[in-house]
Amino acid sequence: MNKTAFITLIAAGAQESMRATGVPASFTIAQAALESAWGESGLTKSAMNLFGIKADKGWKGPTVTIPTREYVDGKWVTVPALWRKYLSWAECLTDHAQFFIVNKRYAPAFKHTDNAEQFAIAIADAGYATDPQYSAKVIATIRSNNLTTFDKLEKKA
Repeated sequence: MNKTAFITLIAAGAQESMRATGVPASFTIAQAALESAWGESGLTKSAMNLFGIKADKGWKGPTVTIPTREYVDGKWVTVPALWRKYLSWAECLTDHAQFFIVNKRYAPAFKHTDNAEQFAIAIADAGYATDPQYSAKVIATIRSNNLTTFDKLEKKA
């Protein structure tokens, strides 16, 4: 799927999530693009999981096991992982923001709902991914695709 088509498919859901939760739409779109390889990853295709959200002990929904690469002790290793499985991208988008809200370690990010780049840094600092370059990659995706335009919502009358 090309980048424009991917952005078009999830932009409205990302903006709706932003209205409801404060998570910047540009961050949501960039993170989905990065985690799902623009909608083409095996996890996205088999589990509708755009964000690489693992199925932790508290997850009550369906799951799928797929190998992943993790950065451990200074090197990349492949390990099996249990992932959340969704019925649709819309369901995944809704769960994405809730994941950040219910996991208190991400609370500092919500001080930056008006700045997607700072939000990305806070999410990475809280341990979202093992990749030491994670926030830089999300920020680069935001910038290279001009995604902050999706953070500007029209005021509802």
